[in-house]
Amino acid sequence: MKDVRLLKEALPYLRRHRRQTMVIKLGGEIAASHEALDSLAQDVSLLTHVNIRIVIVHGGGPQATEMSRKLGLEPKLVQGRRVTDEDTLAVAKMVFAGQINVDILSALRRHGVRAVGLSGVDGDILHATKRPPTEMKDDATGETTLVDFGHVGDVTDVDTHLLSLLVEDGYVPVISSLAGDESGSPLNVNADTVASVLARDLGASKLITLTGVPGLLRDKDDPESLVSRLTIDEARELMASGVVAGGMVPKLTTMIEALEGGVGAAVILSGIEESALLLELFTVRGVGTLIEKDGGSARGAGGPA
Repeated sequence: MKDVRLLKEALPYLRRHRRQTMVIKLGGEIAASHEALDSLAQDVSLLTHVNIRIVIVHGGGPQATEMSRKLGLEPKLVQGRRVTDEDTLAVAKMVFAGQINVDILSALRRHGVRAVGLSGVDGDILHATKRPPTEMKDDATGETTLVDFGHVGDVTDVDTHLLSLLVEDGYVPVISSLAGDESGSPLNVNADTVASVLARDLGASKLITLTGVPGLLRDKDDPESLVSRLTIDEARELMASGVVAGGMVPKLTTMIEALEGGVGAAVILSGIEESALLLELFTVRGVGTLIEKDGGSARGAGGPA
């Protein structure tokens, strides 16, 4: 009887989400775990079989760091952003568009998902310009320094025509976070930024960020301090007060930009916990942190019914 109740609880959400587009951003720590990746692939398979359109964007920071060190290169990150010299760019191309992308495609294939591996360079999906030297504040010392990020790009234009064709025909695009500049040269782009701009351009009902934690935590060491839902203004207050800090700041910032650009809702949740994605989308309470422009909608809402 419990299973029947769960199915009935999911029914209105199945109706609401049908034919909606959702962008799922997958962190490198999820892709590195066979169990987590396999569980996610099962969830995505279910979503596609109930006619929800899925686009996956992935990063790969931990894998890029590991490969760099194997090659004798010490990675440099500033406020969660990777400084990308020529050698690091070569690693990013090899790891992001190669190893991780293929691993995700393989997991999806095992569970009957028709997936296509792409980068932002393919089909002119993402146009970017090289980021100029930027003043960055060191959280530890409070000092501001000028940082040259190297071959790191800021997205200037998006063309989702290819992605729209793929999702309309039942494929799941899996996109690594590389973009091309006007000369065709590849640039490393933050994966959270890629997910945000694609969600906006695709008119997504949800932007979902899968991480190694349950969601936004008031105390990073206490999973019980999960913030279940908040508005954009409340999210900004958490960043301004320092409750949200470190690598979570750029994630939350790009999600706010997506919401202000028309995305229905944004969610941060665990990519490690089994079936967290399904519990978030198809139950009343959800399991992650739901972020909305104004608040007040039912859990699982976002975009037109």
